[in-house]
Amino acid sequence: MRADFTAPAAFDPHRHAFAGAPHLPPLSPPSRPRPAPPQRSVGDRLREALMTLGDFRGQVLRHSEKAWASITFAGARHTLTLLFAGEEAVAAGERFLAALPDHEFAIAGHIVADAAITEADHRLLPTPRLVVQCELLLLEEG
Repeated sequence: MRADFTAPAAFDPHRHAFAGAPHLPPLSPPSRPRPAPPQRSVGDRLREALMTLGDFRGQVLRHSEKAWASITFAGARHTLTLLFAGEEAVAAGERFLAALPDHEFAIAGHIVADAAITEADHRLLPTPRLVVQCELLLLEEG
């Protein structure tokens, strides 16, 4: 069987089946799921807690972390060097020095078992600055 097709004289090859339909918005490309925000590490949360304690006037110059464990506990010892530069920052750094050893930290899943200032270098000239080194022992809860 053979079928012949002859286009009518008024045939428009660019006209499609929905030409008379109400205007439809263009299709958008399929959306991709948003990537999950990066997981904040314990070190990130500790630095944020220390910056809060220092009224956000300090700057972390160095942060190192070393695994620590005993028979009953596991965790890490964090050593940080912070810089407080300028008069207002130095005043905040002095409050930081006084508050750190007894501060109650709220770091999810961890307990700060020990927090100590190991070194403080306070200079007034040419501009006031305070460089603080502290060590914190964080133990995993549970």
